[in-house]
Amino acid sequence: MKVDNERRRGVSYLKRVADVNAVYQQWARSGLSNREIWRRYIYPEYGISERTFYYMLKYDVSVKKDCPASPRPLLLFDFDDEQE
Repeated sequence: MKVDNERRRGVSYLKRVADVNAVYQQWARSGLSNREIWRRYIYPEYGISERTFYYMLKYDVSVKKDCPASPRPLLLFDFDDEQE
């Protein structure tokens, strides 16, 4: 049974997480606090809560969780039209 935080994430969610992390990295170097970055730059653009912002900072975008138990359906069939 999968735990809630182990579920697969969509591509649009991963892109949003990457965008939020990029904005955070840009402004964290300047010395702003996390709350100030969220209030000034993240919330007006993405409309996410502060808690969601912290979850997105923890999420590793480089690791894509694919389910190896479910093969892609089109690979189950041989669509070769060559007949001998």
